[in-house]
Amino acid sequence: MIILGLILLVVGFLTGLSLLYYIGGILLVIGLVLLVLGRTGRAVGGRKVWY
Repeated sequence: MIILGLILLVVGFLTGLSLLYYIGGILLVIGLVLLVLGRTGRAVGGRKVWY
C-alpha cells in the first residue's frame, strides 16, 4: 500500500492530476499507520502477522 501510494503521488504530481495526488497521499498515510501498528505488535484486522 505504501508503494502504491508513492507511485500514485509521483504520477499525480508529474501529470498534474490532483485526484491521483490525493488518493496517493491517503494510501501512503494509511499504509504508514498500518506499518506502525504492525511493528508495535498490535493485531491489525484480527491478525498479528501478515505474510
